[in-house]
Amino acid sequence: MKGLIQRVKHAKVEVSSESVGAIDHGIFLLLGVEATDSRETADKLLHKVLHYRIFSDDQGKMNLNVQQAGGGLLVVSQFTLVADTAKGLRPSFSRGASPHQAEELYDYFLERAREVIAEGCAVAGGQFAADMQVSLCNDGPVTFLLEA
Repeated sequence: MKGLIQRVKHAKVEVSSESVGAIDHGIFLLLGVEATDSRETADKLLHKVLHYRIFSDDQGKMNLNVQQAGGGLLVVSQFTLVADTAKGLRPSFSRGASPHQAEELYDYFLERAREVIAEGCAVAGGQFAADMQVSLCNDGPVTFLLEA
């Protein structure tokens, strides 16, 4: 499982011109699910996402996690994140989970995030397998690829 996280000032995702998820400052997460992933993998990545210290403390050091910073989490499923791009000029998606497995783990990830995130921190999601339009303001810019 791969997660591309971006520290954002705000982010939203729309489907057919209607907002399906939005946060103010926090983490925008593109979530890629591989065929070998499980609920255990999702739990491990969620822990990493929620505890990764990418927000500035009073001294300006990246020393706070999203919960300590009072930020939200917006999660969007992104199957292209797990593409194999090592050879040729066309990505291979052979490592990707089946649509059924990916949706199940995406839903589980969101459910668990809502259960464990600190009170006052919003959790939002996109719409699985939809044609989504994402807009965000990357803060920094700060972007990291996390793997579980």
